[in-house]
Amino acid sequence: MSRISTRTRLLAVTAIAAATTVTLSACGGAGNAEGDGTLRIGVVGASEDKWAVFTDKAKEEGLDIELVDLQDYTQANPSLSQGELDANQFQHLQFLAGYNVDADDDLTPIGATAVYPLGLYSEKHSSLEEIPAGGEVAVPNDPTNLARALLVLQEAGLIELKDGGSAVSTEADVLPSSKVTVTPVAAEQTPIQLKSVDASIVNNDFLKDAGLDPETALFQDDPDSDAAAPYINVWVARAEDKDDPDLKKLAEISHSDEVVAAEQEASGNTAVIKDNSPEELQEILSGLEDDIRNAS
Repeated sequence: MSRISTRTRLLAVTAIAAATTVTLSACGGAGNAEGDGTLRIGVVGASEDKWAVFTDKAKEEGLDIELVDLQDYTQANPSLSQGELDANQFQHLQFLAGYNVDADDDLTPIGATAVYPLGLYSEKHSSLEEIPAGGEVAVPNDPTNLARALLVLQEAGLIELKDGGSAVSTEADVLPSSKVTVTPVAAEQTPIQLKSVDASIVNNDFLKDAGLDPETALFQDDPDSDAAAPYINVWVARAEDKDDPDLKKLAEISHSDEVVAAEQEASGNTAVIKDNSPEELQEILSGLEDDIRNAS
């Protein structure tokens, strides 16, 4: 998320951006996908230590959790919508907005988790100032991450975007007056491109495997800024289940000291924990959905 993006223009936002998803079945509520009081939670990377900490903490709170490891991001939201899962937490709001608009769905955020800063890295330069005019920067090519990467580059002073840019900007919006050129590539290829380009925007998800230290980023977006609001990772449920008390406990559990500590360890201390209310999250989501419809 990092972790998350629709691969069919705005459904692809749901497939990549991302993030980290968790889906569950609540005891006596939400619909209980298994009908046995077990919460089925679809997650990305179920084997990560942080999920063991989460499930242990949930059990202390009286919730039985079954983790469903999501191999295909594109199925995570449809599976929730169809009742195969009780909730999920793999995506940020921009990703969810893209899915809802594309699928004409109304999946709903029920709690916030974190924002993961998106950073610019280089193997050739040690500062923004060293990146030359006419230099090349690789960015993720999926719609959600692409737009965010372009906004990061604009904030860094490396490009200018048409009309100031937005959460639906593409490489076509990069103005000729920009200092550098932009090359979209698959998100997982951005670290590899560091050997041939001046810099790359690399998703948090790929930093560890690429051996990149978040502290070496030449620049990253501010996770506390208004511009970062679309990239708040969220717990998501079906609209009719948004007030289910067991599902609402999920966000509370994810903010417990033990789970936050595990999340920080997993993210290399890059996660910025967010506690926006469901109402605030829904307001942000609705605005993003409007922006996507207007851009179509």
